[in-house]
Amino acid sequence: MSRKVLQRRVLSLREEIRHHDYLYYVLDRPEVSDARYDALFEELKGLEEAHPELRAPDSPTQRVAGQPLAAFPAVEHLARMLSLDSSERETELRRFVARVTKAVGAQARYVLEPKLDGLSVELVYEDGSLARASTRGDGARGEGVTENVRTIQSVPLSLRAERGARVPALLAVRGEVLMPIAAFERLTERLMKEGKEPFANPRNAAAGSLRQLDPRITASRPLDIYFYDVLASRGARFETHSEVLEALARWGLRTNDVSRVAESVEDVIAFHRELERRRGDLAYEIDGIVVKLDDLAAREELGATARHPRWAFAYKFAPRKEITRVLEIVPSVGRSGAVTPVAIMRPVEIGGVTVSRATLHNRAEVERLDVRAGDDVRIQRAGDVIPQVVERIASRRKRGPKFRMPARCPSCGTKLEVRGAFTVCPNGLRCPAQLAGRLQLLGSRSALDIEGLGSETARLLVDEGLVRALPDLFDLRAEQLVHLPGFAEKSAEKLVGAIRKGARTELARFLYGLGIPEAGVKVARDLAAHFEAFDAVRRASEEELQQVRGVGPGTAETIAGFFADRANREILDRLLDGRVTVARAAKEPGGRRGGGSLDGLTFVITGTLQRWKRRDLEDLLAAHGANVATSVTKSTDYLVVGENPGSKLAKAEQLGVPRLTEKNLLALLKRGRT
Repeated sequence: MSRKVLQRRVLSLREEIRHHDYLYYVLDRPEVSDARYDALFEELKGLEEAHPELRAPDSPTQRVAGQPLAAFPAVEHLARMLSLDSSERETELRRFVARVTKAVGAQARYVLEPKLDGLSVELVYEDGSLARASTRGDGARGEGVTENVRTIQSVPLSLRAERGARVPALLAVRGEVLMPIAAFERLTERLMKEGKEPFANPRNAAAGSLRQLDPRITASRPLDIYFYDVLASRGARFETHSEVLEALARWGLRTNDVSRVAESVEDVIAFHRELERRRGDLAYEIDGIVVKLDDLAAREELGATARHPRWAFAYKFAPRKEITRVLEIVPSVGRSGAVTPVAIMRPVEIGGVTVSRATLHNRAEVERLDVRAGDDVRIQRAGDVIPQVVERIASRRKRGPKFRMPARCPSCGTKLEVRGAFTVCPNGLRCPAQLAGRLQLLGSRSALDIEGLGSETARLLVDEGLVRALPDLFDLRAEQLVHLPGFAEKSAEKLVGAIRKGARTELARFLYGLGIPEAGVKVARDLAAHFEAFDAVRRASEEELQQVRGVGPGTAETIAGFFADRANREILDRLLDGRVTVARAAKEPGGRRGGGSLDGLTFVITGTLQRWKRRDLEDLLAAHGANVATSVTKSTDYLVVGENPGSKLAKAEQLGVPRLTEKNLLALLKRGRT
C-alpha cells in the first residue's frame, strides 16, 4: 500500500468510526453491528501502530486514558461561567418574567430546558479538535480535566461539519457531566462489593469520577454529558439560543431533547409541572427547569450581576421529602455478604410510592446521622428511585439506644469482618441470606428466567432446608413443595416445570446468573460472545480475559478469582453434572450486542411499570440483543408504555412508532422478532 493510499485509508477509517460513535453514543441510533465496528477500529489501530507518524490527537484510538496526574492544572475560562438565580417559589418565577418583559419591552420568548443535576464543565475546541476541558470552579477559573473528559464516549474528540455547519476556528461550549441513574445503581453495587464507600447520589458520583487524578478510573465510570451553551466562538454567529442548540447538535455535541419554547409565564409553569410529574421517567436526575431568554441581543442588554445572568432563571422542584418515624433498625445481609443497616419506618408516600424501608448504607452513615429507633426522620427518594434518610428531626421524645452493628452475621452466626467502610459476612453461600440472594439472581429474567422464583420463594426454599446449595434447586420435586406455605399441587408443579425449563439456557444467561462479581448482563454477554463455551470462560487466564472488550485488569482478576475458588468450582461441577445444560454462544468479536432474539431492535420505555423494575427490563432487553434508548426518534422500533406515560408517548404517536404494553412485550420476548 503506497503512503498516499495509506493516509487516505486512515482518514477514511477515522471518519467512519466517528460517524458510528456519533450514532451510537449521541443519537442512540446504531446502524452497524458491533462486529463491523470492532473490525474498523482494529484496522485503524493496527495501521496507526505500524505507522506511528500517522497518529493524530483526535483519532478515535486516542480516547484511551493516560497516566495518572500529580495534580489538576488551573485553567482560565474563555468566558465567565455564572451560576443561576433560582427558587422553588412560583412568585419568584413571575417576578423574573415580569422584570424581563419590562426590560425587553415586548413579548419575550423563552427556551425551557431541564435543570440537569450534574457537574458543569467548559470544553474548548480549536480548529474542530478538543483542545482542553475544565470544571466550572469559581466561574472564572477551573481545574483542567482534559484527559478525563476525553474518556467520556459521548464527547466528540473532533467536531462534525454536516448540513452546512461550518466548524468554527475556536469554540468554547458549556455542558453538564452526569451519571445516569441506572449506571449509578450499578456503580454503587460494585463499590459495595469491593468494600469501598459508595457515592451518596448520582451527582456526587459524576463529580467524584470526573475529578480523579488517574484518568483510567474515570474511564471505568459510566459518565455522560449534555451541552447547552456557547461560551465563546470565532467563526460562528447566532441571533437566538434556539439557533445555538441547533448548531451544537449539528457539530455532533449532544443536546437534551427534553426542552420547549414558551411565550408566557403560564407556559413556563405548565412545563415545570409536566416535567416534575415526568422526572421519574427520565434516565438521569433533574431538580427543576431552566428558563432562558431566547433573544441573544436582548440578553446583552439585560447583562448580569456579579453572580447571575439577568436573562435566565432556575425554577426548581420542591424536594420530595416526607417525615416519618423509625420503628427499628435491622441489619440486612445481601447476596454479596455486605451487612447493611436498614431503617424500618412507618409507611409514608413519596411521589406516588409507599416507602417503609430505607437503607442507612453503613455503620459510618448511622453514626453520622445518629438515627435510632423511635426517631422522627426526613426521608427522600434520591432521583425518585432510592429511599434515603436525609436527617433526624430533633424531638423531646425519649430516644432508643444507639444502633451497633452486630458482631456476628444475623443470618448464619459467622463472625463478621470489617472491610473498609463495610461490614461483611465471609461465609459465602453457606450463609442462608447470601444463598437466597444468589438463588433469586439465578432465577431472574436476565439469567435462567425461572417464573415464580422471586425473593420470598427463594428465602422459603433456603429456610425449609430444601436448597442448601445452588445445585439443589434442580433436584426439587413437586411433592417436596406442595406442603410449603403458599403452595398447592398446581403451583408446585408449575415452579418445578419452570426450573426444568430454565435448566436449558444460554451461556450469557448462565454466567450472569452465577453472580460473578463484576459480571453484570453486559459483561456476561461479552464473555459469552468472545469465548463461546463455558469451559473456555472458566479456564481463561487473566490475560485472556482482558482480551474481551470492556474487561480491564481489575475485572479480569475478579472473574478469574471466582473460578479459582474451590467452593465455586465444586458448585459449578455439580450444576453441570446433568442439572444444567448451557448452549454454546455464537462467535461475535466485541460482543456488546448480538445473537439475541431482538438483535438490532431499539426500545424506549416510558411510564411506571408493574411487571418489571425499569433497570430489570433494560437488562432483559439487552440480554435479548436489543438496544435501549432514552428518547424516541424515527429509528425507535417500539415504545414500551407503562402507567402515567410522559411526553415520549406523544412523540411516538407523532412519528408512528409502535406501542407495546407489558403484556405485548412479554409476548414479543417469547416469540422473538417473528
